[in-house]
Amino acid sequence: MLDYRAHTFIIAYRLRSFTRAAEELHITQPAVSQHIKQLEARVGCSLFETRGRAVRSTPAGDLLYRRLSVMANDEARIIDELRRLDSATAAPLRLGCTRTIADYVAPRLLAKHAQRHSEQTVHLRSANTRDLLTSLEMGELDLALVEGPYDRSSFDGSVLSTEPYVAVASPRKAQSAHALSDLLAHPIIVREKGSGTREILERMLAAQGLKLGDFASVIEVASIPVIKEFVRAGRGITFIYRVAVSEELSRGELVDLTPADCAAHHDFTLIWQQGSTYAESYRVLLDEWRSDLPWRIKTF
Repeated sequence: MLDYRAHTFIIAYRLRSFTRAAEELHITQPAVSQHIKQLEARVGCSLFETRGRAVRSTPAGDLLYRRLSVMANDEARIIDELRRLDSATAAPLRLGCTRTIADYVAPRLLAKHAQRHSEQTVHLRSANTRDLLTSLEMGELDLALVEGPYDRSSFDGSVLSTEPYVAVASPRKAQSAHALSDLLAHPIIVREKGSGTREILERMLAAQGLKLGDFASVIEVASIPVIKEFVRAGRGITFIYRVAVSEELSRGELVDLTPADCAAHHDFTLIWQQGSTYAESYRVLLDEWRSDLPWRIKTF
Protein backbone atom coordinates (compact mmCIF):
# COMPACT_ATOMS: atom_id res chain seq x y z
CA MET A 1 0.00 0.00 0.00
CA LEU A 2 1.21 3.50 -0.78
CA ASP A 3 2.08 5.76 2.12
CA TYR A 4 0.82 9.31 2.66
CA ARG A 5 3.82 10.92 0.91
CA ALA A 6 3.10 9.07 -2.30
CA HIS A 7 -0.54 10.16 -2.19
CA THR A 8 0.53 13.76 -1.54
CA PHE A 9 2.85 13.59 -4.55
CA ILE A 10 0.08 12.28 -6.81
CA ILE A 11 -2.30 15.09 -5.84
CA ALA A 12 0.40 17.76 -6.14
CA TYR A 13 1.37 16.43 -9.58
CA ARG A 14 -2.21 16.46 -10.84
CA LEU A 15 -2.98 19.93 -9.50
CA ARG A 16 0.45 21.41 -10.33
CA SER A 17 0.27 23.37 -7.10
CA PHE A 18 1.39 22.66 -3.55
CA THR A 19 -1.17 25.16 -2.24
CA ARG A 20 -4.08 23.53 -4.05
CA ALA A 21 -2.81 20.09 -3.02
CA ALA A 22 -2.84 21.23 0.62
CA GLU A 23 -6.44 22.38 0.23
CA GLU A 24 -7.42 19.08 -1.39
CA LEU A 25 -5.73 17.03 1.35
CA HIS A 26 -6.81 19.32 4.22
CA ILE A 27 -3.25 19.83 5.41
CA THR A 28 -0.92 22.83 5.40
CA GLN A 29 1.17 23.89 2.42
CA PRO A 30 4.43 23.40 4.42
CA ALA A 31 3.28 19.84 5.16
CA VAL A 32 2.90 19.18 1.42
CA SER A 33 6.38 20.58 0.80
CA GLN A 34 7.80 18.38 3.56
CA HIS A 35 6.14 15.26 2.13
CA ILE A 36 7.61 16.00 -1.30
CA LYS A 37 11.09 16.63 0.16
CA GLN A 38 10.96 13.34 2.06
CA LEU A 39 9.94 11.49 -1.11
CA GLU A 40 12.72 13.20 -3.11
CA ALA A 41 15.22 12.13 -0.45
CA ARG A 42 13.90 8.58 -0.69
CA VAL A 43 14.19 8.34 -4.50
CA GLY A 44 17.35 10.44 -4.72
CA CYS A 45 16.25 13.01 -7.28
CA SER A 46 14.14 16.14 -7.70
CA LEU A 47 10.49 15.62 -8.61
CA PHE A 48 9.41 19.24 -9.05
CA GLU A 49 10.89 22.56 -10.07
CA THR A 50 9.35 25.71 -8.63
CA ARG A 51 9.43 29.09 -10.34
CA GLY A 52 7.61 31.60 -8.18
CA ARG A 53 4.18 30.07 -7.66
CA ALA A 54 4.44 27.82 -10.70
CA VAL A 55 5.29 24.16 -10.12
CA ARG A 56 6.70 22.01 -12.91
CA SER A 57 7.42 18.31 -12.79
CA THR A 58 10.86 17.00 -13.72
CA PRO A 59 11.32 13.97 -16.01
CA ALA A 60 11.82 11.93 -12.84
CA GLY A 61 8.55 13.32 -11.49
CA ASP A 62 6.74 12.37 -14.71
CA LEU A 63 8.03 8.81 -14.53
CA LEU A 64 7.25 8.43 -10.83
CA TYR A 65 3.73 9.75 -11.37
CA ARG A 66 3.03 7.22 -14.14
CA ARG A 67 4.13 4.40 -11.87
CA LEU A 68 2.49 5.58 -8.65
CA SER A 69 -0.83 6.49 -10.25
CA VAL A 70 -1.18 2.91 -11.49
CA MET A 71 -0.39 1.60 -8.02
CA ALA A 72 -2.85 3.99 -6.39
CA ASN A 73 -5.65 3.00 -8.77
CA ASP A 74 -4.94 -0.72 -8.30
CA GLU A 75 -4.85 -0.19 -4.55
CA ALA A 76 -8.36 1.30 -4.58
CA ARG A 77 -9.68 -1.66 -6.57
CA ILE A 78 -7.96 -4.18 -4.26
CA ILE A 79 -9.55 -2.52 -1.21
CA ASP A 80 -12.95 -2.70 -2.90
CA GLU A 81 -12.45 -6.41 -3.59
CA LEU A 82 -11.42 -7.07 0.01
CA ARG A 83 -14.55 -5.35 1.31
CA ARG A 84 -16.70 -7.53 -0.95
CA LEU A 85 -15.26 -10.88 0.21
CA ASP A 86 -18.37 -11.67 2.25
CA SER A 87 -20.70 -10.35 -0.43
CA ALA A 88 -22.24 -12.11 -3.42
CA THR A 89 -21.34 -9.18 -5.67
CA ALA A 90 -18.11 -8.58 -7.56
CA ALA A 91 -16.32 -5.28 -7.92
CA PRO A 92 -18.03 -3.30 -10.69
CA LEU A 93 -16.37 -3.06 -14.07
CA ARG A 94 -15.90 0.60 -14.95
CA LEU A 95 -15.66 0.72 -18.71
CA GLY A 96 -15.22 3.72 -20.97
CA CYS A 97 -16.00 3.64 -24.69
CA THR A 98 -15.60 6.11 -27.48
CA ARG A 99 -18.97 7.04 -28.93
CA THR A 100 -18.92 4.79 -32.00
CA ILE A 101 -18.06 1.79 -29.83
CA ALA A 102 -20.54 2.75 -27.09
CA ASP A 103 -23.42 3.03 -29.56
CA TYR A 104 -22.71 0.22 -32.03
CA VAL A 105 -20.41 -2.38 -30.42
CA ALA A 106 -20.62 -2.24 -26.61
CA PRO A 107 -24.35 -3.11 -26.37
CA ARG A 108 -23.72 -6.45 -28.09
CA LEU A 109 -20.68 -7.21 -25.96
CA LEU A 110 -22.18 -6.17 -22.63
CA ALA A 111 -25.39 -8.14 -23.14
CA LYS A 112 -23.32 -11.32 -23.36
CA HIS A 113 -21.05 -10.14 -20.52
CA ALA A 114 -24.08 -9.71 -18.24
CA GLN A 115 -25.16 -13.28 -18.92
CA ARG A 116 -21.69 -14.63 -18.21
CA HIS A 117 -20.98 -12.43 -15.16
CA SER A 118 -24.37 -11.87 -13.56
CA GLU A 119 -22.75 -10.99 -10.22
CA GLN A 120 -20.97 -7.96 -11.70
CA THR A 121 -22.34 -4.53 -12.50
CA VAL A 122 -20.89 -2.66 -15.47
CA HIS A 123 -20.66 1.12 -15.32
CA LEU A 124 -20.39 2.41 -18.89
CA ARG A 125 -19.14 5.89 -19.75
CA SER A 126 -19.12 7.30 -23.28
CA ALA A 127 -16.66 10.07 -24.20
CA ASN A 128 -14.00 10.91 -26.73
CA THR A 129 -10.59 9.23 -26.62
CA ARG A 130 -8.82 12.15 -24.94
CA ASP A 131 -11.31 12.30 -22.04
CA LEU A 132 -11.26 8.54 -21.55
CA LEU A 133 -7.46 8.52 -21.26
CA THR A 134 -7.71 11.18 -18.54
CA SER A 135 -10.34 9.13 -16.69
CA LEU A 136 -8.11 6.04 -16.80
CA GLU A 137 -5.21 8.03 -15.40
CA MET A 138 -7.39 9.45 -12.62
CA GLY A 139 -8.63 6.00 -11.63
CA GLU A 140 -12.22 6.77 -12.62
CA LEU A 141 -12.22 3.90 -15.14
CA ASP A 142 -10.66 0.44 -15.17
CA LEU A 143 -10.67 -0.05 -18.93
CA ALA A 144 -11.48 1.82 -22.11
CA LEU A 145 -12.38 0.73 -25.62
CA VAL A 146 -10.99 3.37 -27.95
CA GLU A 147 -10.66 3.91 -31.68
CA GLY A 148 -8.02 6.63 -31.66
CA PRO A 149 -4.29 6.74 -30.90
CA TYR A 150 -3.12 6.60 -27.29
CA ASP A 151 0.12 7.10 -25.35
CA ARG A 152 1.78 3.68 -25.28
CA SER A 153 4.22 4.80 -22.59
CA SER A 154 1.31 5.19 -20.17
CA PHE A 155 -1.26 2.66 -21.39
CA ASP A 156 -1.18 -0.96 -22.43
CA GLY A 157 -3.78 -2.71 -24.55
CA SER A 158 -4.77 -5.21 -27.18
CA VAL A 159 -6.94 -5.05 -30.29
CA LEU A 160 -10.57 -6.13 -30.02
CA SER A 161 -11.34 -5.84 -33.74
CA THR A 162 -10.21 -4.05 -36.87
CA GLU A 163 -12.93 -2.05 -38.60
CA PRO A 164 -13.35 -0.51 -42.08
CA TYR A 165 -13.23 3.30 -42.05
CA VAL A 166 -15.33 4.63 -44.93
CA ALA A 167 -16.59 7.80 -46.59
CA VAL A 168 -20.38 7.92 -46.93
CA ALA A 169 -22.89 10.25 -48.54
CA SER A 170 -26.56 10.53 -49.38
CA PRO A 171 -27.47 8.71 -52.62
CA ARG A 172 -28.75 12.05 -53.93
CA LYS A 173 -25.37 13.70 -53.47
CA ALA A 174 -23.02 10.82 -54.18
CA GLN A 175 -20.60 11.12 -57.06
CA SER A 176 -17.91 8.64 -57.94
CA ALA A 177 -14.57 9.50 -56.34
CA HIS A 178 -11.32 8.06 -57.67
CA ALA A 179 -9.16 9.92 -55.14
CA LEU A 180 -9.53 11.69 -51.81
CA SER A 181 -9.11 15.02 -53.59
CA ASP A 182 -12.32 14.31 -55.53
CA LEU A 183 -14.29 14.65 -52.28
CA LEU A 184 -13.06 18.14 -51.41
CA ALA A 185 -15.97 19.81 -53.22
CA HIS A 186 -18.35 18.47 -50.56
CA PRO A 187 -18.98 19.89 -47.09
CA ILE A 188 -17.42 17.57 -44.52
CA ILE A 189 -19.21 16.69 -41.27
CA VAL A 190 -16.85 15.75 -38.45
CA ARG A 191 -16.82 14.98 -34.76
CA GLU A 192 -15.45 17.37 -32.15
CA LYS A 193 -11.73 17.79 -31.47
CA GLY A 194 -10.37 15.00 -29.30
CA SER A 195 -12.47 12.27 -30.91
CA GLY A 196 -10.66 9.27 -32.36
CA THR A 197 -12.73 9.37 -35.55
CA ARG A 198 -11.66 12.93 -36.27
CA GLU A 199 -7.99 12.32 -35.44
CA ILE A 200 -7.87 9.43 -37.88
CA LEU A 201 -9.36 11.59 -40.65
CA GLU A 202 -6.95 14.44 -39.95
CA ARG A 203 -3.99 12.06 -40.11
CA MET A 204 -5.27 10.58 -43.36
CA LEU A 205 -5.60 14.06 -44.86
CA ALA A 206 -2.17 15.16 -43.62
CA ALA A 207 -0.56 12.13 -45.29
CA GLN A 208 -1.75 13.58 -48.61
CA GLY A 209 -0.88 17.19 -47.79
CA LEU A 210 -4.51 18.10 -47.08
CA LYS A 211 -6.49 19.43 -44.11
CA LEU A 212 -10.12 19.76 -43.07
CA GLY A 213 -10.21 23.33 -44.30
CA ASP A 214 -9.66 22.11 -47.86
CA PHE A 215 -13.24 20.80 -48.00
CA ALA A 216 -16.02 23.11 -49.21
CA SER A 217 -16.98 23.70 -45.57
CA VAL A 218 -16.62 21.99 -42.19
CA ILE A 219 -19.56 21.16 -39.93
CA GLU A 220 -18.64 19.97 -36.43
CA VAL A 221 -21.16 17.76 -34.62
CA ALA A 222 -20.58 15.82 -31.38
CA SER A 223 -23.30 13.21 -32.00
CA ILE A 224 -22.94 10.28 -34.40
CA PRO A 225 -26.74 9.91 -34.93
CA VAL A 226 -26.96 13.60 -35.77
CA ILE A 227 -24.01 13.31 -38.17
CA LYS A 228 -25.78 10.46 -39.94
CA GLU A 229 -28.98 12.51 -40.21
CA PHE A 230 -27.03 15.43 -41.70
CA VAL A 231 -25.46 13.14 -44.29
CA ARG A 232 -28.74 11.39 -45.07
CA ALA A 233 -30.31 14.82 -45.66
CA GLY A 234 -27.58 15.68 -48.16
CA ARG A 235 -25.85 18.30 -46.00
CA GLY A 236 -22.40 16.82 -46.65
CA ILE A 237 -20.25 13.70 -46.44
CA THR A 238 -18.54 12.10 -43.48
CA PHE A 239 -15.85 9.54 -42.69
CA ILE A 240 -17.08 6.96 -40.22
CA TYR A 241 -16.67 3.34 -39.20
CA ARG A 242 -18.76 1.01 -41.35
CA VAL A 243 -20.20 -0.66 -38.24
CA ALA A 244 -21.90 2.67 -37.38
CA VAL A 245 -23.65 2.92 -40.77
CA SER A 246 -24.08 -0.74 -41.75
CA GLU A 247 -27.88 -0.60 -41.46
CA GLU A 248 -28.17 2.63 -43.47
CA LEU A 249 -25.91 1.23 -46.17
CA SER A 250 -27.91 -2.01 -46.39
CA ARG A 251 -31.15 -0.03 -46.76
CA GLY A 252 -29.66 2.25 -49.41
CA GLU A 253 -30.12 5.37 -47.29
CA LEU A 254 -26.37 6.05 -47.50
CA VAL A 255 -23.75 5.00 -50.03
CA ASP A 256 -20.08 4.16 -49.62
CA LEU A 257 -17.92 6.37 -51.84
CA THR A 258 -14.52 5.66 -50.28
CA PRO A 259 -11.77 6.40 -52.83
CA ALA A 260 -9.10 3.76 -53.35
CA ASP A 261 -6.34 6.04 -52.04
CA CYS A 262 -7.90 6.34 -48.58
CA ALA A 263 -9.45 2.91 -48.03
CA ALA A 264 -8.47 2.07 -44.48
CA HIS A 265 -9.12 -0.14 -41.48
CA HIS A 266 -8.51 0.92 -37.91
CA ASP A 267 -8.36 -0.88 -34.59
CA PHE A 268 -10.85 -0.85 -31.77
CA THR A 269 -8.50 -1.37 -28.82
CA LEU A 270 -9.10 -2.26 -25.18
CA ILE A 271 -6.63 -0.30 -23.05
CA TRP A 272 -5.67 -0.01 -19.39
CA GLN A 273 -2.92 1.63 -17.38
CA GLN A 274 0.47 0.19 -18.16
CA GLY A 275 1.80 -1.92 -15.28
CA SER A 276 -1.58 -2.65 -13.70
CA THR A 277 -1.68 -5.78 -11.57
CA TYR A 278 -5.02 -6.53 -13.25
CA ALA A 279 -3.54 -6.69 -16.76
CA GLU A 280 -3.88 -10.46 -17.09
CA SER A 281 -7.54 -10.45 -16.02
CA TYR A 282 -8.19 -7.70 -18.57
CA ARG A 283 -6.64 -9.85 -21.31
CA VAL A 284 -8.86 -12.77 -20.31
CA LEU A 285 -11.88 -10.48 -20.50
CA LEU A 286 -10.80 -9.29 -23.94
CA ASP A 287 -10.60 -12.88 -25.19
CA GLU A 288 -14.19 -13.42 -24.01
CA TRP A 289 -15.37 -10.30 -25.82
CA ARG A 290 -13.60 -11.27 -29.03
CA SER A 291 -15.52 -14.56 -29.04
CA ASP A 292 -18.79 -12.61 -28.67
CA LEU A 293 -18.28 -10.37 -31.69
CA PRO A 294 -20.98 -10.79 -34.35
CA TRP A 295 -19.71 -11.71 -37.81
CA ARG A 296 -19.98 -8.22 -39.26
CA ILE A 297 -17.46 -6.74 -36.83
CA LYS A 298 -15.11 -9.70 -36.68
CA THR A 299 -11.38 -9.01 -36.68
CA PHE A 300 -10.13 -8.94 -40.28
